[in-house]
This record gives sequence, structure tokens and C-alpha cells, in this order.
Amino acid sequence: MKKIISYLIIICFCFLNILVVYASSDKQTLGELKSDYNKKLEEQKENNNKTEEAKKEIAEKQAAIKQAEADIHQAEEEMEEAQKAIDESNEHIEKLKTEMEQVMKYFQQVEGGNAYVEYISGASTITDMLMRVATVEQISSSVKDKVNELNEEIKRNEELKIELDQKKQNLEAQAVEYQKIIEARYGDLKNYDKYALDIDTQVKSLKEKLDKAEKDCKEYAPDLGDDAVISTDCIKKVYDSEGNVITIDNGEWLKPLDHGIITSKVGYRWGSYHNGLDISGPSPFEGTPVYAAAAGVVSGKIYASSCGGNMLFIDVTVNGVPYTTFYYHLLRFNVDLGDVVTQSTLLGWAGGYSTSTAHGGYDTCTTGAHLHFGVAKGFYNGYAIPRDNVITPPGFPNYEGWSFGVRNAWYVG
Repeated sequence: MKKIISYLIIICFCFLNILVVYASSDKQTLGELKSDYNKKLEEQKENNNKTEEAKKEIAEKQAAIKQAEADIHQAEEEMEEAQKAIDESNEHIEKLKTEMEQVMKYFQQVEGGNAYVEYISGASTITDMLMRVATVEQISSSVKDKVNELNEEIKRNEELKIELDQKKQNLEAQAVEYQKIIEARYGDLKNYDKYALDIDTQVKSLKEKLDKAEKDCKEYAPDLGDDAVISTDCIKKVYDSEGNVITIDNGEWLKPLDHGIITSKVGYRWGSYHNGLDISGPSPFEGTPVYAAAAGVVSGKIYASSCGGNMLFIDVTVNGVPYTTFYYHLLRFNVDLGDVVTQSTLLGWAGGYSTSTAHGGYDTCTTGAHLHFGVAKGFYNGYAIPRDNVITPPGFPNYEGWSFGVRNAWYVG
């Protein structure tokens, strides 16, 4: 179950592109951002602890396997010694049996003749005669007793062999079980490592965002403290000639590229949810300029994510409706957090080829040059975007193969 949960975590991060922390409203305060950052630090710490626990258990099981292998070797040596003892005892028994057969044959021969009688009667005294009778009987009894003793020894050695063989089987089964545990824990380590890549990226991004928010809130809303709303209180105000704050609003959407073709649509694919359009074009597409589809404020910036690469989030308002636009697999950035961008602002350049793991990069969620472009209703300040709020980017159809050659192209279905 633990392993399944770990896989689900990775799937969520890699394929649903949950990038930073839990969903947030567009009214996030500085205090809430601090809380989110501290929670993410705890997650990072917990993941690191799990990693260390897994490494410790792997080391313990490897040591146990090594000891089991030594014990198995010792048991095999003891089994060999037991077998040698059995073989030697068998040889001795055969020799004694031969001697006993010779004695019995002698008795059979002399009982009908005079040799036995002569041997007994040749005694000089009654005591000598009794001793001669006892000697003959003792020879036969001694041989029988020795054979019985050796048979008991063989029996004990056979039992020891069985015991050692069972011990060996138990040790081998134990070693196999420990190896399974090691393999499972190595699997956990891989998941922890993958999760760490995402969580480390999130911590880094949140820290960058928090540092900027603290700086901006101190400059633009010093009296509000942790209650300052980042998206409204902690930004530089632009005023018109009458002293009113200017709100950036767009009347239309533009394409984020001068040209391109849809290669993957919004929705489920390969068993997971794809929350944007993949846009590519004729080779070489990597390095193609990427522009803001709508004017707004850069609210999130992720560096070198293991699934998504360089990612950019921009809060925009179009016809009075708030949206978050996001751009993944960028080769590099040309803007920073908090920058106000227009539709002519160069955000960065399309990547996805050299940045992919298939071509020696770090991004597991791409195999070729393209831009992942998405739009969601609402502001999330660079936070995880709820799937239910994702929409097909305005002006695009949600199917593969549609192409455009100018930024103001508009699909009419």
C-alpha cells in the first residue's frame, strides 16, 4: 500500500503538473504564504526522513543477508563433516559385521565338533573354564554392541544432516525475503528521490516567491504585516492622471507564438490528465520566442522541474475575468517574478528537446521541442491549479493538427 501511495504521489506531480503547493485563492496574504512555505519545508523534511529510513533498512537487510550467507556456508561445511562421519561409521560397521559373521560362523562350525569343547575343557580349573566361556560370549556381545553404537552414531548424524539442511533452507528463504525487502525499499528510494526533485523545486520556488513578497510588502504595505494581500497590497501601483489605480485588463487573447501546430490537446491521455495544449512547429522549433498571450503579472516561476522543465505562471485579466496562464518546457526565461508583462513581452524561448531526459536533459515529461500552454480561471499566484478550473485556451480548438501562422489567429468552431 505504501508503495502504491508513493507511485500515486509521483503520478500526481509528473502528469497533473501540481507544481508548488495546495491551491490558493487570489487573495493570499503574506502570512498564508509563509505558512505554505513552512508546510512545504515539513514535507521536504518528512521525505528526507523516509529516504534515510529506507537507506538504513537496506543496510540492515544487506548485513543480515551477508550473515545468512555466512551461516549457510557454515551449515554446508557441517553437513559435509556429518556426511564424512556417516561414511566412516558405515565403513566401520561393515568391518565389524564381517568380524561378527566370522565369529558366528566359528560358533556354528565348532558347536558340532570338538574344537569348542576342547577349548573349554582345556581349562586347568573351573575358574579358567568359566572365563573361557565368558570370553567367547563377550567377543560376540562386544561386536554386537559396537555395531549398535555405530548405528546410533549414524542415526544422530543423519538427524544432524536433516537439521542442518532445514537450517540452510530457512536461511536461504530468509535471504530471499530480505532481498525482496531491499528491492522494495530501493523502489521506495526511487520514488522518494523523484518526489524530492519536485519538492525541492517547490521549496526553492516558494522561497524565491516569499523573499520577493516580503520585500514588496515591506516596501508597498509595511503597516499591514502578514495580513497584506500579495496580489493587491504588495505591488507597485500605477496611477492615471486622475490618481486612480490602473488595472491591467485585456480585451482579447493573442497566441503565445508567431506560428505553431497543436500536437496534443487538453484532457485525458495515456491514463492521466493533460492540463494544456502542446504546440510545436517545423524543426528547429527549440529556441522559438514565446510571448504573453495576455498582459498581466508574473506570479510563479519554476526552474528545471523534473516534469515540466522551466515553468512560468502569469496572472491576467481579460474582459474583467481573472485567469492564470502557464507556459511549460521553456528553454530559458526572459522575465522575473513580479514583472508586469504586455502581450509583446518576450517571456522566454521554447525548449523540450535538449531539456528532455531522452536527449540528456532533466525533464521527464517531454521528448521533443514544444510549448505546453495552458489557461485556468482564477488567480493562483503560481500555486497548484485545480483541474476543474482548466479551460481550453481561448482562440484554440481542442484537437490536434490545427495550425496558425499569426498571433491574432482565432479558431471559430
